[in-house]
Formats: sequence, C-alpha cells, structure tokens
Amino acid sequence: MNATANAFCCAAMFFYVLAAAGETGTLKPRMDRSKLLIGAYCLQANARTDAHVKAIRDCGVDFIIGVPASDRATLDLFAKHGVGAIVNGVVPGWWGGDGERAGKMREINPIEKYTAAAASFKDHPAIWAVDIGDEPSALDFPYYGEVVRQLNKALPGMPLYLNLYPNYASVAENSGKQTVNQLGTKTYAEHIAAYCRDVPLDYISYDFYVYTGPSDIDRFISKMYDNFIDVSGPCRRMNRSFWYIPQVNSRKGLPYTSENQLRFQAYAAMSFGAEAITWACWCKGWWINNVLDDAGQQTPQYAKLQKINAELKRLGPEYMKFRTVATHFVGFPEKSKRNPALAFNRCDALDVGPFSGLRASNGAPLLVGEMVARSSTLFAKALFVTAADDPCDQNQKDFEVVFKSASAIAFDGNGKVEVKRRDNGLFSVPISSCRGLLLVSGLYQ
Repeated sequence: MNATANAFCCAAMFFYVLAAAGETGTLKPRMDRSKLLIGAYCLQANARTDAHVKAIRDCGVDFIIGVPASDRATLDLFAKHGVGAIVNGVVPGWWGGDGERAGKMREINPIEKYTAAAASFKDHPAIWAVDIGDEPSALDFPYYGEVVRQLNKALPGMPLYLNLYPNYASVAENSGKQTVNQLGTKTYAEHIAAYCRDVPLDYISYDFYVYTGPSDIDRFISKMYDNFIDVSGPCRRMNRSFWYIPQVNSRKGLPYTSENQLRFQAYAAMSFGAEAITWACWCKGWWINNVLDDAGQQTPQYAKLQKINAELKRLGPEYMKFRTVATHFVGFPEKSKRNPALAFNRCDALDVGPFSGLRASNGAPLLVGEMVARSSTLFAKALFVTAADDPCDQNQKDFEVVFKSASAIAFDGNGKVEVKRRDNGLFSVPISSCRGLLLVSGLYQ
C-alpha cells in the first residue's frame, strides 16, 4: 500500500480512537457514526459546571467543538454525562479569516510544531477528535494534507477535525487586483474539489448561516441550496460524510432564530444527506442570541433547540438506514429569487424508484432527497422530504405530500406517521412548513 493510500485508510478511521484501556491495540469507537449526530460550537468557562454539561446532554447534543484539551475537569464531566469533545489547544491553531494569511500556513506553522504538539498530547475518554483548523484557503490544502498524514502517524487512530468556508466567502479574481481572498480558488466548486484532492479526510464539514438579515435572505437561501449541491455531490461520489453547521444564533440587531427556522436548516440539510448537524453557537462565540447568554444562563434558544434535537433523534435511526444519491427540487418555480441554479433536478412532480407523481397537495416547493439502503439486506428505498415553502417562518401551512407507490410507510420528528390511501390510488402523508418527512417503500422492518 503506497503512502497516499495508507493515509486515506487512516483517515477512513475518522472518529475511531485507540481504546483507553487494554494492550491489544484494538480500536474502539467513541463517536458512533452510524447515528445522526448533533453537535454545537463553543463552551465558555462559565458553562463548564456539572449542571451545564448535564444540560448539554438533556438538550440532545452529542458533542461540543471548542473544549480545551487541557481542561481535564470539564472532560471528566463530559465523560460522566456521555458528551463528546472535539478539543482545541492540541496542535497549532489556524483560521483562514479574511484571507490575509492564505498560503502562509506552512511558514507560520511548520510541521515540526505539529510533531512536537502530538508528542505531548494526553488522551481522555471524552475526546472524540482534535480540532486542526477552521476555514483554510485552498492555497493551504496541500500543506494540510501533509499535516493530516503526519498527525495520523504521530496520533495513530485519533480523529482530526477541519471545517471549511461556506460559498459566500470571497474568491480569487482573474484580474489580479484582488490580493486578499478567502477560498483561494475561482469558484466554490473548485475549492471543494481541491479539498477532496489534497486533504485525506473522509468527511466535508462547512458552516452556512442563512439568516443574516432580511435584505439578503432571498440571495442567501439560493446560495444555501447551491452550497448543498456543491458539497453533497462530492460526498456522494467519494463516499465522504456530509457535516453541516447551521445557526442557532443571530446577528446583532436581528431577533432570535425561530423554532421553524432551526427546523428548516436541519431538515433541508438532511434532504442532501447530512449525517451531522452542528449548531452555532452554544455559548458566546460569534454573534448574539446563542443557546446560553454571556453569563452562562439559558436563552429562549435552549428550549427551541431541545425540541428540534428531540425530533432529529427520533428520526435519526430510520434516516441513517439510508444514504442519499440525489436531491430533487419538486414544485420550485422555474424562475425565482429563492431558486438555486435551477437546471438542477427540478420537476413539478417526482417519479423516482418506487415513487411516482410525488408533489405537495398545495403545490408548495419540496426538497426531496432520493435515498438507497446502506445495508445489502435492506430491500427498500426512501425519500427524505423537506417542506421548503416558508424558510423565513412567516406563514406556516399544513398540507400533504401525495404520491403513488406499491406500499409506503412514513416517519417524521414525532415518530411513525399514518399513510392514507386515497380513492384515486394516491397515498398522502401530512406535513407542515419547514418540517421533514421520511418515506420508505419496499421490504422494511
């Protein structure tokens, strides 16, 4: 096996770490990637008590990104309550920021720093991964590949976490006049392609904050869909996991993100195959109206997030039996401010696999993830449907998803849903704006 193949195989063990006890050298999972995972960003010092960590677990959050590896007392509390930590402070930090340092990572953080840091690392049962950076330029991807391969050798089996820019980061211009850029490529698709080529990790994680302000909402919804397309495609082709970071917070001057806005972000991502939803932010990190305020007290976002996470937990076991192979835009108008570049899988009614004529009873737009079973013993296909008619949560509606199929069962965030058979041979299942629905047809238990 050559060095590149060996490095990729090491990366394929992402989120599997060496057993804390025993001398066999066997690998023991700390993060169960067969489950739909829910995380959050940032844990300030005033939120590292036993009660606070228990509240993380009670909210349905599986892991937190941004826990100092040196804070062993907090890691002990995480282990006690079954919460995982993606820790920082282990290796040299890196953030792409506004692009001023693009291409300078090798110079600023030479490989010797990573080797020295790995030599002093102390594991802990609550550590699920080591954070190695955030939003790097594509100009630094080749060096990141070297860093990942070196850390795979120095920290065998220890998962590494790296997050990417969204597609509204700035790109390199052809004119040469723009000296500062974030992506380091001419397009976002090229940015993702460069990451997949150079960085041997088996997932793509990126953040996208759609509710940035009322004047930009139509543009950002369109860009959100484009971002889903650009990331989910390579994930499917290269068998990489798709991690998505939506917002639970909001920008200064804007109201709290609503329950339905939280719901829409999560379910829309699942229509594109997301396997982890990581909310930003739990504590003060950036912007305002986080789950906890500056004093470490719960804001209204806690109860909202707890409700949404409970829905995701109920849907997760059924959802994760399948993986997406395509996403269809059903009932989207041909020309709309809220469209992605709509030559992409748009139709008025969807005919795919065992489902035909699928549409919303009121003509509402639907994001429909076409799914196949992960197991060769499961003879069923599925669709994950998200009601995309009201992403701004201004006028919630109740309607139905209607379709034809030989048989079907359905699940939503409350569990199994009744599938009604109509006289004209159609099935119908209730849905509401911003909600998600899993439809399954075939031999299924």
